[in-house]
Amino acid sequence: MIINIDTNKKEEFLDITGKIYELIQKSSIEKGIVHIFVQHTTAGITINENADPDVVKDIISTLDEVIPIKNNYKHFEGNSHAHIKASLLGSSVSVPFNNKKISLGTWQGIYFCEFDGPRSRKVIVSIIESK
Repeated sequence: MIINIDTNKKEEFLDITGKIYELIQKSSIEKGIVHIFVQHTTAGITINENADPDVVKDIISTLDEVIPIKNNYKHFEGNSHAHIKASLLGSSVSVPFNNKKISLGTWQGIYFCEFDGPRSRKVIVSIIESK
């Protein structure tokens, strides 16, 4: 399954937890693992707090401090910062679910992380049954 995402900012985190939940609900699988994979080298995926939006702002600002947009990078496209940030966060997460209920913690959400936007992106979602 593919989730199409259009980002609006240079850097942003989009909560896709609801979209993942909907895909699990539509599937015939009751128990398993949902695997979420980002198909891009300048975007990532992470699980983090989704109750306080300041957490996401803090993550982005800290990443910008550690990996600034402008630096002595060699990559000719000028987006090395985005590649580095995406590599640090990673390109996939897997989350178990049972009785069609995703097993995230109380404050957890699944975020698509844009570091070179705005762009049109694709996220590949695999729902794998377990016994």
